[in-house]
Amino acid sequence: MELTPAHWIYLGGIATVIALVVAKKNIVAPAIIATFLTALAFSGSVLTGLQAIFSAFLTAATELFTIFMIIAIVLALLRTLQTLGADQLMVRPFQGLMRTGAAAYIVLAAVTFGLSSVFWPTPMLPLIAAILIPAALRVGLSPLGCAIAIAIAGQGMALSTDYIMGVAPGLSASGAGVDAARIADRALLIAVITGVVALSLSYLMYIRRDLRAVAASDAGWIALRPRSRPAAGAARAAATGDGDTSSHTADFAGADTEAVESQDGQPPPGRRAQFLAVLVPGCFGVLLAYLLLGKLTSLVPPVDSGLGAPLVGGTAGVLLLVSALISDRREWLEVCADNFVSGISEAFRMMGVVIPVAGFVFIGLSDFSGPILGLDEGAQGPAFLLDAVMSVQGYIPQSPFFVLFAMLIIGMLVGLDGSGWPALPFTGTLASALGPEVGLDVATLAAVAQNGSTWTGGGTLVVWSSLVAVAAVTNVSVIDLARKLFLPVVTGLVVATALVGGLS
Repeated sequence: MELTPAHWIYLGGIATVIALVVAKKNIVAPAIIATFLTALAFSGSVLTGLQAIFSAFLTAATELFTIFMIIAIVLALLRTLQTLGADQLMVRPFQGLMRTGAAAYIVLAAVTFGLSSVFWPTPMLPLIAAILIPAALRVGLSPLGCAIAIAIAGQGMALSTDYIMGVAPGLSASGAGVDAARIADRALLIAVITGVVALSLSYLMYIRRDLRAVAASDAGWIALRPRSRPAAGAARAAATGDGDTSSHTADFAGADTEAVESQDGQPPPGRRAQFLAVLVPGCFGVLLAYLLLGKLTSLVPPVDSGLGAPLVGGTAGVLLLVSALISDRREWLEVCADNFVSGISEAFRMMGVVIPVAGFVFIGLSDFSGPILGLDEGAQGPAFLLDAVMSVQGYIPQSPFFVLFAMLIIGMLVGLDGSGWPALPFTGTLASALGPEVGLDVATLAAVAQNGSTWTGGGTLVVWSSLVAVAAVTNVSVIDLARKLFLPVVTGLVVATALVGGLS
């Protein structure tokens, strides 16, 4: 199809945002300008362009609110646990596994991959944030190292495969016309290779350096300590990713990590802290066991996959109430309210920069563009991003090598939607059309595109995805995290695509 001026303005806006992320510049203003210009070019009306800015904000906030709420509840719960020192006690059982920062990096990635494969990554973040991250920080793994391990293993490896849930392979199979199990098998192989390469490169490029800095500093242990700062400075840090990524002092989006000596001269945690240190992981463990039993056995009713995040978030909310009551019986109402409000404000202060960017991206997706552009209810909105991808498919050279990597690039492009899955039927259809012509397995091509789309938008490479939740629970800048992940993840995808393509 022929691309209109609105298409070109939208694509130029996407390219500008990506370039500014690489250049460590603020991306809020360019996203707002691009939203206005795209709407203006599409409608020819200045009024539509103006209202599209606010509508894009509102649409993005609505879509991301679940993630923001999980972030807020986790931060509120952790703040309450810290008042009694219960967070310190919870990490002790993991000290046997996490004796060094390198071991913590591996354990954190392995556990995240296992949990996320069964329940998807975002619902598992409260459990990981409450228990595993403090244990990893204690032995010297930096907040950035924690974020990298979680993002690669959860948002990358587990979500791109979706081997147990089977939603992503099913979507790809619906367009490819092949068995979903075949796509899932190939997607798993690609995801594992990509993950191993990305984790290894990230360790060599970032983690090892930070661990050496910790050893040289002879610090005690590291704990997350949020601190207040002016809103403008917070927005600037979050939007540009500026800040020190060293392992013992960092300033990301208004939060930092401080080297804290190991409790010398301080009274040991009391019985209330000990009780909470057992209660919090115990409750999450019971919920996890129930979900597993429902999925793998007939002992309990299965839980719908869409209820994972609400169940985990609701459990964290109840634990917030209980921990506030235990920490201060007289003032527990105020403690609970103060920590909850603090969690909400901290979450939006750190991640609010994502809303204008996500709103701009959504204006190019047919599922969201109609309401943003003020179209009549039921009217089909424009799909600027998908139209651009479809317009170039006829120019792909009929060569196995080019087709293989073209599917990877197309998958990454459609993954810019911040989800990674809505366009999988399209990439599956494209795989079924291109595969037989060049002698490549259709399931392999569909799996390549599925990995490219999910690793990008699921996500590890775009800041308007669930990557914001990973950044929030580890107190790092989502912009900085996406920038650090880019080279390891893209290298892993290229290596995995070449290896799996050679075997097909």
